[in-house]
Amino acid sequence: MIKSWLLRTSKFNFTVYAIIAAFGTYFCMYGYRKTFTAAGYEDYELWGIQYKILLVTVQVLGYMLAKFIGIKVISELKPGRRLFMLLGLVAIAEIALLLFAVVPYPYNFIFLFFNGLPLGMIWGIVFSYLEGRTTSEALGAGLSVSFIVSSGAVRTIGKWLTVSWGVSEFLMPFLAGLLFIVPLLLFSFLLNQLPPPTAEDEAARTKREPMTRMDRSAFLSKFALGLFALIAFYTVLTAFRSFRDDFANEIWIALGYVDKPAIFSQSEFPIAFIVFVFITATMAIRNNQKAFIIYHWVMIASSALVAVSTLLFQMKMLAPLPWMILVGLGTYMCYVPFNCVLFDRMIAAFKTVANAGFLIYVADSAGYLGSVAVMFYKNFGQPNLSWLDFFISFSYILSGAGVLAVLVSVFYFNAKLKNQPTEIATTTI
Repeated sequence: MIKSWLLRTSKFNFTVYAIIAAFGTYFCMYGYRKTFTAAGYEDYELWGIQYKILLVTVQVLGYMLAKFIGIKVISELKPGRRLFMLLGLVAIAEIALLLFAVVPYPYNFIFLFFNGLPLGMIWGIVFSYLEGRTTSEALGAGLSVSFIVSSGAVRTIGKWLTVSWGVSEFLMPFLAGLLFIVPLLLFSFLLNQLPPPTAEDEAARTKREPMTRMDRSAFLSKFALGLFALIAFYTVLTAFRSFRDDFANEIWIALGYVDKPAIFSQSEFPIAFIVFVFITATMAIRNNQKAFIIYHWVMIASSALVAVSTLLFQMKMLAPLPWMILVGLGTYMCYVPFNCVLFDRMIAAFKTVANAGFLIYVADSAGYLGSVAVMFYKNFGQPNLSWLDFFISFSYILSGAGVLAVLVSVFYFNAKLKNQPTEIATTTI
């Protein structure tokens, strides 16, 4: 009944429905992934490593491994298997959180690896419902907003459980996950009702097909230098975004916000709104080649914003909250295109047989490897540097990497596009 309505309804109604379903599904996933980061675990240490760093690193290792596995699994995923895989993976993650709660310290840390491993597949499954459509910008923006908003929201829930209800730091993630079971079932069911892209979608954005091993190798070889530059930047970007996300509790405490759960959400909602409006607005750019290049220049400007806002904060010209918002905005204006529209537009611009999930997982596998490296560097290379000072230094590194790497990419792909037939569609913003 819902599927038949979706086939008949207007494009606007379809888009709103799909955004709600995708947003809700991925929002719920964060309830199983990020709530533990609301705790500090200050009284625990293992092998000379702060316990929270160990927990974050172990989970990221599982998440990273999932990205490598996902290069094959997500690129070959058949539509009929998506819902079963999504729910099964989340169930495994919640069982891992239960074991994290009941197995005593220090032996429980390993279960966060088995929590991160299944969850690393969820993005590719959810985005596979959305890619290759004329409204993919709006759909991708709606989905991407979920990890901006949910990251703060689930930490607010986790902090609330520990501060207001006295739940232990080890039990809190599992109990928070229980709160998301019913919403997850509802939203994933709604998401699974989406029909495949229409003939109009395929004409505008190129038909998306599962990719063989030879398809994947040929694609990477064809665009090697440009993809290398983009993925190199994304590696730094993911590490920075993960650090800001996973250690937000420590950064906010250093900024003077102690036992204020709402601050996690207050800083992220303005970012989510601006990113959503911008990405959705780019749907009006009908020419895929121009849209692909425009995203590059936006990422360059956004990378610069991170450094400029940090400098203003150090000069005491920006208060902590607006600084964190501006740094987050610069970060997510780069991060969100990578996770939805950048590769979607690239495939359409070059009219190549591929799917965006494959490229997203190639980038993510490198990105989370960078996250692990940063965690270990902070613990062993800069153990005496405060979380805040480390974050400030990292902001400048991110900015420099973004400007340089994306400049290489934009010039490379501009040259490549000169050999492509020019698209007839005009650009309107």
